[in-house]
Amino acid sequence: MRLAAAPISWGVCEVPGWGHQLGRDRVLAEMRSLGLTATELGPDGFLPADPRERAELLETYGLRGVGGFVPLVLHDPAHDPMPQAEAVLRSFAEGGVGMVVLAAATGTDGYDARPVLDDRGWATLLGNLTRVREAAARAGRAVTLHPHVGTMVETRDDVDRVLDGSDMPLCLDTGHLLIGGTDPLDLVSRAAARVAHVHLKDVDATLAGRVRGGKLTYTEAVREGIYRPLGHGDVDVAGIVAGLGAAGYDGWYVMEQDVVLDTEPPGGAGPVASVRRGLAYLAGLT
Repeated sequence: MRLAAAPISWGVCEVPGWGHQLGRDRVLAEMRSLGLTATELGPDGFLPADPRERAELLETYGLRGVGGFVPLVLHDPAHDPMPQAEAVLRSFAEGGVGMVVLAAATGTDGYDARPVLDDRGWATLLGNLTRVREAAARAGRAVTLHPHVGTMVETRDDVDRVLDGSDMPLCLDTGHLLIGGTDPLDLVSRAAARVAHVHLKDVDATLAGRVRGGKLTYTEAVREGIYRPLGHGDVDVAGIVAGLGAAGYDGWYVMEQDVVLDTEPPGGAGPVASVRRGLAYLAGLT
Protein backbone atom coordinates (compact mmCIF):
# COMPACT_ATOMS: atom_id res chain seq x y z
CA MET A 1 0.00 0.00 0.00
CA ARG A 2 1.17 3.49 -0.84
CA LEU A 3 0.20 5.39 2.32
CA ALA A 4 -0.07 9.14 2.71
CA ALA A 5 -1.17 11.44 5.52
CA ALA A 6 -3.56 14.39 5.48
CA PRO A 7 -3.50 17.54 7.64
CA ILE A 8 -7.22 17.13 8.42
CA SER A 9 -6.25 14.19 10.64
CA TRP A 10 -4.57 16.84 12.79
CA GLY A 11 -7.65 19.12 12.69
CA VAL A 12 -6.26 21.42 10.00
CA CYS A 13 -9.26 22.44 7.89
CA GLU A 14 -10.35 25.13 5.42
CA VAL A 15 -13.70 25.74 7.18
CA PRO A 16 -13.70 29.02 9.16
CA GLY A 17 -14.10 28.42 12.88
CA TRP A 18 -13.48 24.66 12.52
CA GLY A 19 -11.37 24.52 15.65
CA HIS A 20 -7.86 25.04 16.97
CA GLN A 21 -5.36 24.84 14.10
CA LEU A 22 -2.08 23.12 14.87
CA GLY A 23 1.04 24.67 13.39
CA ARG A 24 2.45 23.11 10.26
CA ASP A 25 5.85 22.35 11.81
CA ARG A 26 4.25 20.21 14.50
CA VAL A 27 1.96 18.46 12.02
CA LEU A 28 4.73 17.70 9.55
CA ALA A 29 7.12 16.59 12.31
CA GLU A 30 4.52 14.19 13.68
CA MET A 31 3.90 12.78 10.19
CA ARG A 32 7.64 12.16 9.91
CA SER A 33 7.78 10.58 13.37
CA LEU A 34 5.23 7.99 12.20
CA GLY A 35 7.42 7.00 9.27
CA LEU A 36 5.12 8.54 6.66
CA THR A 37 6.75 9.85 3.51
CA ALA A 38 3.82 11.47 1.67
CA THR A 39 0.94 13.80 2.44
CA GLU A 40 -1.85 15.76 0.85
CA LEU A 41 -1.33 19.50 0.99
CA GLY A 42 -4.11 20.65 3.29
CA PRO A 43 -6.02 23.94 2.99
CA ASP A 44 -4.71 27.14 1.45
CA GLY A 45 -2.29 28.80 3.85
CA PHE A 46 -1.19 25.65 5.63
CA LEU A 47 1.82 25.22 3.34
CA PRO A 48 3.61 27.90 1.32
CA ALA A 49 1.71 29.08 -1.75
CA ASP A 50 4.84 29.02 -3.92
CA PRO A 51 4.99 25.47 -5.32
CA ARG A 52 8.77 25.12 -5.19
CA GLU A 53 8.99 26.54 -1.67
CA ARG A 54 6.22 24.14 -0.66
CA ALA A 55 8.05 21.14 -2.09
CA GLU A 56 11.30 22.18 -0.41
CA LEU A 57 9.58 22.55 2.96
CA LEU A 58 8.00 19.10 2.68
CA GLU A 59 11.34 17.63 1.69
CA THR A 60 12.94 18.89 4.92
CA TYR A 61 10.50 16.58 6.73
CA GLY A 62 11.07 13.66 4.38
CA LEU A 63 7.67 14.16 2.79
CA ARG A 64 6.31 14.69 -0.70
CA GLY A 65 2.99 16.20 -1.69
CA VAL A 66 0.90 13.66 -3.58
CA GLY A 67 -2.44 15.43 -3.82
CA GLY A 68 -4.56 18.27 -2.66
CA PHE A 69 -8.22 18.93 -1.89
CA VAL A 70 -9.61 21.56 -4.26
CA PRO A 71 -13.23 22.75 -3.73
CA LEU A 72 -14.62 24.45 -6.83
CA VAL A 73 -18.10 25.72 -7.67
CA LEU A 74 -19.02 23.56 -10.67
CA HIS A 75 -22.82 23.78 -10.81
CA ASP A 76 -23.49 27.50 -11.32
CA PRO A 77 -24.06 28.46 -14.98
CA ALA A 78 -23.02 32.03 -14.15
CA HIS A 79 -19.65 30.99 -12.70
CA ASP A 80 -16.60 29.78 -14.66
CA PRO A 81 -14.41 27.50 -12.50
CA MET A 82 -11.66 27.16 -15.09
CA PRO A 83 -9.40 30.10 -14.10
CA GLN A 84 -9.14 28.73 -10.57
CA ALA A 85 -8.79 25.15 -11.80
CA GLU A 86 -6.02 26.08 -14.22
CA ALA A 87 -4.17 28.04 -11.52
CA VAL A 88 -4.27 24.98 -9.25
CA LEU A 89 -3.06 22.75 -12.07
CA ARG A 90 -0.10 25.04 -12.76
CA SER A 91 0.80 25.10 -9.07
CA PHE A 92 0.58 21.33 -8.77
CA ALA A 93 2.65 20.81 -11.92
CA GLU A 94 5.37 23.21 -10.75
CA GLY A 95 5.45 21.60 -7.29
CA GLY A 96 5.38 17.97 -8.42
CA VAL A 97 1.93 17.23 -6.95
CA GLY A 98 0.17 14.60 -9.03
CA MET A 99 -3.46 14.44 -7.93
CA VAL A 100 -6.15 17.13 -7.85
CA VAL A 101 -8.87 15.97 -5.44
CA LEU A 102 -11.81 17.98 -6.68
CA ALA A 103 -14.96 18.70 -4.67
CA ALA A 104 -18.16 20.19 -6.09
CA ALA A 105 -18.41 23.05 -3.63
CA THR A 106 -21.70 24.78 -2.84
CA GLY A 107 -20.13 28.24 -2.85
CA THR A 108 -20.68 28.78 0.88
CA ASP A 109 -18.42 28.01 3.84
CA GLY A 110 -18.74 24.72 5.67
CA TYR A 111 -20.42 21.40 5.02
CA ASP A 112 -23.60 21.59 7.08
CA ALA A 113 -26.06 22.49 4.30
CA ARG A 114 -26.31 22.40 0.52
CA PRO A 115 -28.82 23.48 -2.15
CA VAL A 116 -30.74 21.07 -4.38
CA LEU A 117 -29.62 21.02 -8.01
CA ASP A 118 -32.04 21.28 -10.91
CA ASP A 119 -31.37 19.74 -14.32
CA ARG A 120 -29.59 22.84 -15.56
CA GLY A 121 -27.30 22.79 -12.55
CA TRP A 122 -26.50 19.12 -13.11
CA ALA A 123 -25.76 19.72 -16.78
CA THR A 124 -23.41 22.53 -15.81
CA LEU A 125 -21.67 20.43 -13.16
CA LEU A 126 -21.15 17.46 -15.46
CA GLY A 127 -19.93 19.69 -18.26
CA ASN A 128 -17.44 21.37 -15.96
CA LEU A 129 -16.13 17.99 -14.81
CA THR A 130 -15.24 17.29 -18.45
CA ARG A 131 -13.56 20.67 -18.80
CA VAL A 132 -11.48 20.21 -15.66
CA ARG A 133 -10.44 16.71 -16.66
CA GLU A 134 -9.34 17.91 -20.11
CA ALA A 135 -7.35 20.75 -18.53
CA ALA A 136 -5.71 18.31 -16.12
CA ALA A 137 -4.67 16.07 -18.99
CA ARG A 138 -3.07 19.04 -20.77
CA ALA A 139 -1.19 19.89 -17.56
CA GLY A 140 -0.03 16.31 -17.03
CA ARG A 141 -1.92 16.01 -13.74
CA ALA A 142 -4.51 13.50 -12.57
CA VAL A 143 -7.90 14.60 -11.23
CA THR A 144 -10.64 12.87 -9.26
CA LEU A 145 -14.01 13.96 -7.94
CA HIS A 146 -14.45 13.59 -4.21
CA PRO A 147 -18.07 12.86 -3.13
CA HIS A 148 -18.26 14.83 0.11
CA VAL A 149 -20.92 15.63 2.69
CA GLY A 150 -22.22 19.17 2.23
CA THR A 151 -21.19 19.45 -1.42
CA MET A 152 -23.20 19.06 -4.61
CA VAL A 153 -22.13 15.40 -4.87
CA GLU A 154 -23.02 13.76 -1.57
CA THR A 155 -25.73 11.09 -1.84
CA ARG A 156 -25.80 7.75 -3.64
CA ASP A 157 -28.03 9.28 -6.32
CA ASP A 158 -25.48 12.06 -6.79
CA VAL A 159 -22.62 9.58 -7.10
CA ASP A 160 -24.52 7.45 -9.59
CA ARG A 161 -25.38 10.52 -11.65
CA VAL A 162 -21.67 11.36 -11.90
CA LEU A 163 -20.80 7.77 -12.80
CA ASP A 164 -23.48 7.65 -15.49
CA GLY A 165 -23.05 11.17 -16.84
CA SER A 166 -19.29 11.67 -16.94
CA ASP A 167 -15.98 9.85 -17.21
CA MET A 168 -14.48 11.66 -14.23
CA PRO A 169 -12.53 9.28 -11.95
CA LEU A 170 -13.53 9.18 -8.29
CA CYS A 171 -11.77 9.73 -5.01
CA LEU A 172 -13.17 6.90 -2.88
CA ASP A 173 -13.59 8.55 0.50
CA THR A 174 -14.87 5.70 2.63
CA GLY A 175 -16.24 8.01 5.32
CA HIS A 176 -18.00 10.67 3.28
CA LEU A 177 -19.54 8.02 1.05
CA LEU A 178 -21.00 6.12 4.01
CA ILE A 179 -22.30 9.29 5.68
CA GLY A 180 -23.88 10.35 2.40
CA GLY A 181 -25.64 7.01 1.97
CA THR A 182 -23.32 5.10 -0.36
CA ASP A 183 -21.85 1.79 0.79
CA PRO A 184 -18.17 2.22 -0.20
CA LEU A 185 -17.61 -1.53 -0.47
CA ASP A 186 -20.56 -1.81 -2.84
CA LEU A 187 -19.15 1.05 -4.89
CA VAL A 188 -15.85 -0.80 -5.16
CA SER A 189 -17.67 -3.93 -6.29
CA ARG A 190 -19.48 -2.14 -9.11
CA ALA A 191 -17.13 0.67 -10.11
CA ALA A 192 -13.58 -0.10 -8.97
CA ALA A 193 -12.26 0.92 -12.38
CA ARG A 194 -13.42 4.50 -11.71
CA VAL A 195 -11.43 4.79 -8.46
CA ALA A 196 -8.17 6.71 -8.92
CA HIS A 197 -7.50 7.91 -5.36
CA VAL A 198 -8.59 6.75 -1.89
CA HIS A 199 -9.24 8.51 1.41
CA LEU A 200 -9.42 5.91 4.15
CA LYS A 201 -11.73 6.76 7.03
CA ASP A 202 -13.66 4.71 9.54
CA VAL A 203 -17.05 5.89 10.75
CA ASP A 204 -19.52 5.47 13.58
CA ALA A 205 -22.60 4.40 11.60
CA THR A 206 -25.03 5.55 14.30
CA LEU A 207 -23.74 9.11 14.15
CA ALA A 208 -23.70 8.90 10.34
CA GLY A 209 -27.39 8.00 10.41
CA ARG A 210 -28.13 11.02 12.59
CA VAL A 211 -26.38 13.27 10.06
CA ARG A 212 -28.36 11.77 7.17
CA GLY A 213 -31.57 12.15 9.18
CA GLY A 214 -30.94 15.82 9.90
CA LYS A 215 -30.58 15.26 13.65
CA LEU A 216 -26.95 16.35 13.72
CA THR A 217 -24.92 18.66 11.52
CA TYR A 218 -21.78 17.34 9.92
CA THR A 219 -19.57 19.59 12.05
CA GLU A 220 -21.35 18.51 15.24
CA ALA A 221 -20.84 14.88 14.25
CA VAL A 222 -17.11 15.37 13.75
CA ARG A 223 -16.92 16.97 17.19
CA GLU A 224 -18.76 13.97 18.64
CA GLY A 225 -16.26 11.55 17.10
CA ILE A 226 -17.99 10.26 13.97
CA TYR A 227 -14.55 9.38 12.59
CA ARG A 228 -13.01 6.44 14.38
CA PRO A 229 -9.48 5.04 14.19
CA LEU A 230 -9.21 2.67 11.24
CA GLY A 231 -10.58 -0.73 12.14
CA HIS A 232 -12.63 0.61 15.05
CA GLY A 233 -15.73 1.83 13.22
CA ASP A 234 -18.38 0.46 10.89
CA VAL A 235 -16.61 0.77 7.52
CA ASP A 236 -15.32 -2.51 6.09
CA VAL A 237 -11.85 -1.08 5.53
CA ALA A 238 -10.27 -4.51 5.09
CA GLY A 239 -12.86 -5.53 2.50
CA ILE A 240 -12.43 -2.27 0.60
CA VAL A 241 -8.65 -2.58 0.50
CA ALA A 242 -8.93 -6.20 -0.61
CA GLY A 243 -11.48 -5.35 -3.29
CA LEU A 244 -9.40 -2.51 -4.68
CA GLY A 245 -6.31 -4.68 -4.68
CA ALA A 246 -8.10 -7.43 -6.56
CA ALA A 247 -9.22 -4.85 -9.13
CA GLY A 248 -5.63 -3.72 -9.68
CA TYR A 249 -5.75 -0.39 -7.84
CA ASP A 250 -2.21 0.88 -7.32
CA GLY A 251 -2.83 4.48 -6.26
CA TRP A 252 -2.47 6.23 -2.93
CA TYR A 253 -4.34 5.43 0.26
CA VAL A 254 -4.60 8.69 2.20
CA MET A 255 -5.40 8.18 5.87
CA GLU A 256 -7.97 10.71 7.05
CA GLN A 257 -9.53 10.79 10.50
CA ASP A 258 -11.05 14.27 10.62
CA VAL A 259 -11.05 15.90 14.03
CA VAL A 260 -11.99 19.21 15.61
CA LEU A 261 -9.53 20.37 18.26
CA ASP A 262 -10.31 22.88 21.00
CA THR A 263 -6.79 23.33 22.38
CA GLU A 264 -3.18 22.45 21.64
CA PRO A 265 -2.55 18.84 22.78
CA PRO A 266 0.56 18.07 24.83
CA GLY A 267 3.57 16.89 22.86
CA GLY A 268 3.17 13.28 21.72
CA ALA A 269 -0.56 13.31 22.43
CA GLY A 270 -3.61 14.22 20.42
CA PRO A 271 -4.24 13.30 16.78
CA VAL A 272 -0.91 11.58 16.27
CA ALA A 273 -2.09 8.72 18.50
CA SER A 274 -5.14 8.01 16.31
CA VAL A 275 -3.04 8.08 13.14
CA ARG A 276 -0.58 5.69 14.77
CA ARG A 277 -3.45 3.27 15.54
CA GLY A 278 -4.58 3.49 11.93
CA LEU A 279 -1.11 2.67 10.64
CA ALA A 280 -0.93 -0.33 12.95
CA TYR A 281 -4.29 -1.56 11.68
CA LEU A 282 -3.28 -1.23 8.04
CA ALA A 283 0.02 -3.01 8.74
CA GLY A 284 -2.05 -5.96 9.95
CA LEU A 285 -3.85 -6.17 6.60
CA THR A 286 -0.69 -6.90 4.62
